[in-house]
Amino acid sequence: MERNGTKIGKLNMLEALEKSLGIVTNALKLSNTAKTTYHRWINEDEAFAKAVKDVGNTALDFAESKLFSQIKDNNHSSTQFYLKNKGRDRGYGDKLDITTGGDKINKIEIEIVKSKDKD
Repeated sequence: MERNGTKIGKLNMLEALEKSLGIVTNALKLSNTAKTTYHRWINEDEAFAKAVKDVGNTALDFAESKLFSQIKDNNHSSTQFYLKNKGRDRGYGDKLDITTGGDKINKIEIEIVKSKDKD
């Protein structure tokens, strides 16, 4: 049986996670919760762990909506970022995968790494 104080602590932590968009360190400070307590709650309480995951998904949805707003505003780097990450199967990205057929499959991965210019 869960104590009332623990139940309130978990609710406070979830509220703090929502306010901090899922950033755990900030939520721990806001809710005055110890990191070890938070991790124990996640490991021992499936409902709490699911609620934490849901907050993380909400934060991800928020970030994706901001990215789409930037794409709509013709922000080139946001469009490029989206295509590199979500459009890989259409040939966008920094990796080139080459696979040959036959009895033996060979796969070559080429990753393009941009070097920083030295002044």
